[in-house]
Amino acid sequence: MLVEFNTLPEESRVWIYQSNRSFTEQEIEEISNKLNIFVENWAAHGADLQAGYTVIYKRFIVIGLNQDMNNATGCSIDASVHFIQQLEKEYNVDLMDKMNVSYKQGEFIAYKTLTDFRKMAKDKAVSKNTIVFNNLVNTVAEFKENWEVPASESWHSRFLN
Repeated sequence: MLVEFNTLPEESRVWIYQSNRSFTEQEIEEISNKLNIFVENWAAHGADLQAGYTVIYKRFIVIGLNQDMNNATGCSIDASVHFIQQLEKEYNVDLMDKMNVSYKQGEFIAYKTLTDFRKMAKDKAVSKNTIVFNNLVNTVAEFKENWEVPASESWHSRFLN
């Protein structure tokens, strides 16, 4: 059952998929249509899952699931991963690699490999104040509070002096 992402309870689970490039407006419209269909039909052992999504900064797909209604199962999580993998193939993007870092450079969203980010931190090209995206958050509440944070408040801090 598709609901507006911003209506999901704070304790709802989230999955964040960051793209290695920005989506075009047309791609966002197409991906949103595909997400509407997927989320509307997403189920766990035949039971509807109450879920929503949002696409942020033309780069992040965030799917939220109200676990108070029904929990995701192995099969339903597999279905969502398969759906994301289909998007990767169709749009020639990388959405699943967790070893990459996105951060803000002014209003621009930069995307680097973890190795490059580490080198940039060593070279002082990024700092503890650099705004990073912590894609390891688990709930809507954490997403709202701890997704877009200074590197010093995220797992990224281990690379900064």
